[in-house]
Amino acid sequence: MSPNEATAEPTENMVVAGRGPGAGRHTLALFLSELRLVFARARTQVGLGVLAAVPLLIGIAVRIAGEDSGAGGFIGQIAGNGLFLIVASLGLSLPFFLPTAVTVISGESLAGETSLGTLRNLLTAPAGRSRLLAAKMVALIVFCFAATMTIWLSGLIVGFILFPVGDVLLLSGSTVSLGEGLLRALGIAVVISLSLLGLAGIGLFISSLTSTPLAAMAATFGTFIVLGILTAIPQLHAIHPWLLIYRWQSFADLLRDPPYWHEIGRNLLLQGGYLVVFYAAAWARITSRDIT
Repeated sequence: MSPNEATAEPTENMVVAGRGPGAGRHTLALFLSELRLVFARARTQVGLGVLAAVPLLIGIAVRIAGEDSGAGGFIGQIAGNGLFLIVASLGLSLPFFLPTAVTVISGESLAGETSLGTLRNLLTAPAGRSRLLAAKMVALIVFCFAATMTIWLSGLIVGFILFPVGDVLLLSGSTVSLGEGLLRALGIAVVISLSLLGLAGIGLFISSLTSTPLAAMAATFGTFIVLGILTAIPQLHAIHPWLLIYRWQSFADLLRDPPYWHEIGRNLLLQGGYLVVFYAAAWARITSRDIT
């Protein structure tokens, strides 16, 4: 072994183990690289484009139908106040479009690396496995917020262009200013983003079990469908509070005066529980994975 090789090997090990002076820069570079990898994919960009089109399609439909469309709920209030286009778009995207986007990205996170043959190189250093998994999870969290905020921003733009905007009539019957209404709509987007984290954790774990991205995506989406079916069966009411999507609609409580935080808090606590359990399962799998 040459002197240069003898010097380089301990330094590399120190950085990988997180003890060298360059470990912080290496970790930051890993996180940024993972974010670029996720958002540079064509399917990610197409998915965000589809999400951005949801408020546009809803807005055009309501604009054509006019105030006498007979629609109820948040959709029925869009013609009178364009701000409700944000809430309606988020609410309509939550049961299908947003979860589908999350299952695609989370299912591909580790399985995609395996299918391309790059995961073997990334897992060569045992001390780097936890950091790699953390980078994958951070990228998923950022994507959840990016997907939700894409709908929020598109709904804001389309709503202000197509409809009048003004003071917001809340579900409790009181009225708040446009500024406060925007803040509450932003809060709804944040709550929905956090509500997707449990599903992202499930997808990350499933992705650690297979080398086929499509299988991971299908299994994650299948798990989401099964949870939806279980939630819809009245006879299973005893387990409903423990199911991932049971309190997803609690975001609407932000449109009350004052907001009802009880159900929102229980929803976020449940999402945190799912995220911790499945992230820990993914960590156990990835740190004990046999590299062949």
